[in-house]
Amino acid sequence: MGLFHRLWTKSTQCKALEQSSGKYETLFFESVYRVTYFSGWAYLDNSVIYRIYSGILKLLVGFLICCEIWQLISASTSLDSVIENVNVTLMHTSAFYRYINMKQNKAIYRKLASAMESPYFDTSTPRRKKLVRFWSQRNERFLKLLLGLGSCTLGAWHIYPLVDDIDYNLMISARFPFKYQTPIRFPIFYVIVLIVFNYTALFVMVNDLIMQAYLMHLLCQYTVLGDCFENIIEDCLGEKNKNDERHIIMTGKFKEKFLTRLNDLVEQHKFILNNTTELKKSLSVPMLGQLAASTMLICCVSYQATKAAGPNNVKFFMSLLYLMYNLFELSIFCKWCDEIKLQSENIGNSVYCSGWERGLTATPGVGARLLLVATRARRPLVLTAGGLFDLSLASYTSVTLYFCNITYILYDDRSGVTTVLV
Repeated sequence: MGLFHRLWTKSTQCKALEQSSGKYETLFFESVYRVTYFSGWAYLDNSVIYRIYSGILKLLVGFLICCEIWQLISASTSLDSVIENVNVTLMHTSAFYRYINMKQNKAIYRKLASAMESPYFDTSTPRRKKLVRFWSQRNERFLKLLLGLGSCTLGAWHIYPLVDDIDYNLMISARFPFKYQTPIRFPIFYVIVLIVFNYTALFVMVNDLIMQAYLMHLLCQYTVLGDCFENIIEDCLGEKNKNDERHIIMTGKFKEKFLTRLNDLVEQHKFILNNTTELKKSLSVPMLGQLAASTMLICCVSYQATKAAGPNNVKFFMSLLYLMYNLFELSIFCKWCDEIKLQSENIGNSVYCSGWERGLTATPGVGARLLLVATRARRPLVLTAGGLFDLSLASYTSVTLYFCNITYILYDDRSGVTTVLV
């Protein structure tokens, strides 16, 4: 295991890590940068070898997606084949659009990744260090969970063509401009398609991992800022002066120190809000497309799983894992966006618990600044999908249940009667 880790670390050392703004960016984004580099979609690395490697992969992935679209337009006849083709095509094209959008806004995402290097971001206390460690570890756990679930789904996808009754069948529905259905060509072509399909699926997962890392990175900043507001007086007092708190708080030196500290926290709050606003703008349209694609995929995969139950257990298991991945992927986006809304709103509660009632509001400028922060926090930033849907767990539940109820179809194989449950 140690040998594999050293090999992985050495082979995926990329420019994004070398140009990291500091330890916090590395802490949250190292795994994502390495997986992105391995998948061939890192845009900072421009060495000749990597450009050749990346260029070949991108051409093959693009060719595969085009063949999927060609199959959907020209060769899909039955409802089953259409749905099977729509599943893969939707996921791949939506991921490609999200990647293009991220690349167009790379200056914004670069700024977001380096946000914890702000001079006002304070992790000087053990509690705040624990908060940063908690969110970084949570990010790593969900990264592994997403990759694990996606890999299990791919495993089932690879098994299905080997156990069905169709000769020369591939793991995807695509139309290619050459004949491969011969005993000699098919094994070679199958391995090539398998490798390219794996890289295409990894590209989809990489987009999900990147977005999750940015959302958790932002969440960590909100929670640390909330702790700073709650403990602003203790931070200004220091450990030595806590026993004589009442007397020290009334001194002019302390008030000046408190006002300076408060100014720093207000600037950090403005900085985080601006970053959240920029992320909201860049995510709005891609997340609308992702939401539409995910709900359509949930409907299609639910249909496939229902139909495959019983007569084809491998396909049922494959459809079930695919459904689980889509549901989980959409749910974590909504969960973290919902959490950002709650944490941004919680800043107002932290200000209220900052100890302002100890007489510090009499200091010129303190009351106005505290009121300004609390007023901003009363209207938390809500990340949306195209301005139509809030990205929240409530929206996720209502949207997915609505579409699943409309398209959940049960087949009676004996009578041939189709029952639609609405």
